[in-house]
Amino acid sequence: MNQINKEEMFGNLKSFLKSKGIEVQEGAYAQRIRQGCEILTDSINASQSTLKCAKSAMDKGLDQLRQTIHEQTAPKSPAEEGAPQKKRPVNATCAAGQSSEAQRKSSKPGRRASKG
Repeated sequence: MNQINKEEMFGNLKSFLKSKGIEVQEGAYAQRIRQGCEILTDSINASQSTLKCAKSAMDKGLDQLRQTIHEQTAPKSPAEEGAPQKKRPVNATCAAGQSSEAQRKSSKPGRRASKG
């Protein structure tokens, strides 16, 4: 919105009153009306600038909210969904908790466990 000029407000009010049959002549009464118009104009102009700032802050917050919602609800890629990946064969000793080095030591080629 455009800024409102202080004199423009008073002129419009003076024209409006004249159309209703009330003529505002210069004097103490007209001076007080002019001051009231200046205060009103300052208030409106300040409100407009405050609303512009609030609107931009609100839009920024809404954009962040939309982005967050989008990230949370967007379809996930196959890697993120837990799609089947190549599985390594599970050795019985690995499942029992032995490390792979322990497996190699216990299964050396050429050696057999002796029977008792």
